Amino acid sequence: MAKYLLLKHYRGAPAAVNDVPMEKWTPEEISAHVQYMRDFATRLEGTGEFVDGQALAPGGTFVRYDGEGRPPVTDGPFAETKDLIAGWMVIDVDDYERALELAGELSAAPGAGGEPIHEWLELRPFLTEPPTVTE
Repeated sequence: MAKYLLLKHYRGAPAAVNDVPMEKWTPEEISAHVQYMRDFATRLEGTGEFVDGQALAPGGTFVRYDGEGRPPVTDGPFAETKDLIAGWMVIDVDDYERALELAGELSAAPGAGGEPIHEWLELRPFLTEPPTVTE
């Protein structure tokens, strides 16, 4: 099994086919989108491929260590940033091809007008330990 992170970029990714900003969706369209996401996760829980997923708030703060005994340095939030991660899902699948299949399916979540968004999702494998070489 291999773990992959599916990142939902609200801004910063290539434009989706159904590229209507979520703030212009009706409450019913938002509910349908969220329900699609829940149903997708529930189905993957049944196959053992779902690990976790969350929606993210738009604001955030960058934090950095600034030396022993000093408070962390912060910068942000960056509401004006072009990149915004709307949420993420972690899947644990047999291979890369299955991860691609699921990412493609998740990309079809409904948006404005109930039509699939066809949004771009970022698919990133978890970094694993390199194999141990013994001689």
